[in-house]
Amino acid sequence: MLRVAEQYSGSDTGRQRRANEDSLMVRSPLFVVADGMGGAQAGEVASKLAVEAFRDGLPDGGEPEASLAGLAQAANTRIHELSHANAEQAGMGTTLTAIYVGERDVAIAHVGDSRAYCLRDGRLLRLTDDHSLVDELMRQGRLTPEEAVEHPQRSVITRALGIEGTVDVDTRSFKGRAGDIYLVCSDGLTTMVSEERIAEILSATTVLRDAGEALIAEANRAGGRDNITVVLLRLEEVSGPALAGGGDEEPTLTGMPAVAPQTAAATGQAAAATATPSVAASAPPAVAQRRPRTPGVQDGRRRRRLPLRRAGAITAVLVVLGLVAAGAFLAMQSVYFIGTNKRGLVTLYQGVPFTLPGNINLYTSRYVSGVSAATMSARQRSALLDHSLRSEGKAASLIRSLELDQLE
Repeated sequence: MLRVAEQYSGSDTGRQRRANEDSLMVRSPLFVVADGMGGAQAGEVASKLAVEAFRDGLPDGGEPEASLAGLAQAANTRIHELSHANAEQAGMGTTLTAIYVGERDVAIAHVGDSRAYCLRDGRLLRLTDDHSLVDELMRQGRLTPEEAVEHPQRSVITRALGIEGTVDVDTRSFKGRAGDIYLVCSDGLTTMVSEERIAEILSATTVLRDAGEALIAEANRAGGRDNITVVLLRLEEVSGPALAGGGDEEPTLTGMPAVAPQTAAATGQAAAATATPSVAASAPPAVAQRRPRTPGVQDGRRRRRLPLRRAGAITAVLVVLGLVAAGAFLAMQSVYFIGTNKRGLVTLYQGVPFTLPGNINLYTSRYVSGVSAATMSARQRSALLDHSLRSEGKAASLIRSLELDQLE
């Protein structure tokens, strides 16, 4: 069975845009990228509405493809309704590419010209078709790939969420394999960096964070004409108890005790019973009528008492430590804070802002905004980037207000 062993997500405004209209969601085993369009920041609104439709994950019991398509349709309805209710957001829309890692298959839902790829055995496989004018012309044989690169209407897409009341969502399932690397990205990457170069970077870098940062830097070096969003994930094969894990996004808590609490209690009782002095041993010599002691037997019993006591005590301590660790882990998963990532972008983190010896972080990145801390006022930085612990809703609301330039 498959799970996500490693992942990376990053989004960059690029060199020619003032704002980032891309949005992403990384909640293993579900990954979503949306590239918004529309004036007056409407594109940002559309892309965020698209990813928010997936925030609760896939419903239980459904087929992944159908569930992904249903969430995409729900996002389309919400965006379309809002665009008709608000004149400032009229005509807004967004692309959407979402992938879900199942036990054996990777399910994909897709609308627009963001893309999904799989790198397998050094070969980059494109898993989605662009819903764009130039791609349709190429499929019809009326345009070559070389002509498409410089076509004046290369940015025109033919399908997006929110434009119409309903939308056709492309879905497919791809048979996953351990070692596969999946890339989900906006066209800010693919219009700047060739597929051959993308394959070279992914093949040459063993750490996904390094590969993701390299892809974004490469797109910026090529001109950075659009926002650049990159999501990477690597699959591994697992079996048995390891299935409880979910990669970096869902860390597995490995408990210490190999003895169940009931067994530990029984062990402690047995040790206590063994350690209780016998009545005959404590009675006066004249009263005690017992058979002669076999040399070494009682001494052996005494020698065994101490290890039994220690075993019971150690087991009890390990059980308590395991319960404390589990409680602390669950507590950390319920709090969030706002900080910046290595590129200085405002980021939503889950957990607490501490790093243990050995470079063990007690937090994970949940959302990377398109806002650089360098563009914020001193008052905004003081209010948001103080590492205060917040609820997920409160922290996400603050970041969204910041992105929409509505933060008081």
